Amino acid sequence: MSPLWAALDLPRALAAGFFSTVVMTTLMTASQGFGLSRMSLPFLLGSVFTPDRNRANVAGFALHFVNGWLVSLLYALAFAVMGRPSWWLGGIFGLVHGLFVLTALMPLLPSLHPRMATEDDGPTPTRQLEPPGFLALNYGRRTPLITLAAHLAYGALFGALYGR
Repeated sequence: MSPLWAALDLPRALAAGFFSTVVMTTLMTASQGFGLSRMSLPFLLGSVFTPDRNRANVAGFALHFVNGWLVSLLYALAFAVMGRPSWWLGGIFGLVHGLFVLTALMPLLPSLHPRMATEDDGPTPTRQLEPPGFLALNYGRRTPLITLAAHLAYGALFGALYGR
């Protein structure tokens, strides 16, 4: 086993990742409920696999949690490389993570999503979901700020919990 994997505390990383994902998902879902953003990550993820809205929400929610746990392992490995974990370093990781989601993953989504229109072609009978646009601004002007804040909270909480 490599020294890097030996430095990883897997149970702690998974527990911290679970709680961090709960907080991030709650913040993003609450922002949609309060009308601050129209983006629903569970729906966007789940509707890749099914056109049924209810099943899409359930599948997307489960997929989002699995993603949160997988990302928590990357955070834990990054902490092992950089030294001692901390809330502020986790917050920096979260900001970088959120920027990556907004600038790289969201623009790529219409090319991968079978039910999402593209910026160039617009909706069709099959592709009816609105594309996120630059920084996911098509889902509301506050969406990038909320996404960054939620990812910052994820990283800071993960760093605080994993570092204890």
